[in-house]
Amino acid sequence: MFMRSKALKVAALALLLLALNLSTSAAALAQDKKKKEKKSLPPGKAVLWEEPRDIDSRDLLLGPGGARMRPEVSRLEFVKEEKDGWSKKYRVRDAAGKVWVAKLSKEAQSETAAVRLVWAVGYPTEINYLVPCVRIEGAPQPKEAEACAGGGYRNVRLEARPEGIKRLDEWSWVGSPFEGRREMQGLKVLMVFLNNWDTKDDNNVVFHVQQRGTDELQYIISDLGATLGKTGGGRLWKLKRSRNAPEDYAEAKFIDRVEKGYVRFSYAGVNTGMLDKITVADARWLGGWLARLSERQIGDAFRAANYTPEEVRIFTGAVRARVRELTTLPK
Repeated sequence: MFMRSKALKVAALALLLLALNLSTSAAALAQDKKKKEKKSLPPGKAVLWEEPRDIDSRDLLLGPGGARMRPEVSRLEFVKEEKDGWSKKYRVRDAAGKVWVAKLSKEAQSETAAVRLVWAVGYPTEINYLVPCVRIEGAPQPKEAEACAGGGYRNVRLEARPEGIKRLDEWSWVGSPFEGRREMQGLKVLMVFLNNWDTKDDNNVVFHVQQRGTDELQYIISDLGATLGKTGGGRLWKLKRSRNAPEDYAEAKFIDRVEKGYVRFSYAGVNTGMLDKITVADARWLGGWLARLSERQIGDAFRAANYTPEEVRIFTGAVRARVRELTTLPK
């Protein structure tokens, strides 16, 4: 009986691993097909990073959209369901007529906070806000969404869809216009810093924006939901990873070692090969920018995502500890 039970458990685990591998293969095939169907980009200045001259005063509570872009949530009207990605998402219209994509899942909080940290150090991002409790009129009632008072949804991330921004194709971590440049290397480090284990190319998008009288092509990481947990490790890393998990994030190892001038990270996720050539100078560069954020600013990124005071404390401490790891790397 014991041997039979053990055999069944082994078989179940094998089937689970097979399913995970098949799902990864299917996603890879879909991504390859999407890449082949890419259209050429319009003319414009390619932008990945701009020096955040006002970093000391950036408002991480309101984030990149500031007070001006905040949604009017006295009424949210369901428009349609968005089918892409892991999370349940609805396109909605607020009381002012602005269009948003509402994310109803565990990723809502982590993405809201991660966007603010990425934006704080100079990278253009999506514009989002988290609403602690809100009703969406006419929306289906998904089982995976957490309910709140008045028939609403709890912790809903609203991501802006402004008329002045045209969303173009995805961009690749390999072969982008910024290949090998300090700001690209810094962005890769930032993804590990946030424990983003879902750094696949189809989570990246190019924005066509009219900025200061010129056309800009802004290279954005559009999905930062799979962050602020742990990336897993070993053969079963897909089963061990997590998102939006304060204690997991705080306990996860960040930098493994320095080897011949390159930083080796304790990271298991998608596109790990992109981290092969991260120099100490690259990592220290990002650390220098992050170190300019105050404890209050870092905490505000998490307060904006409706974390409890204790969770804000855990995340803030973990972020500051990781910043110290970057800034104290041997030159």
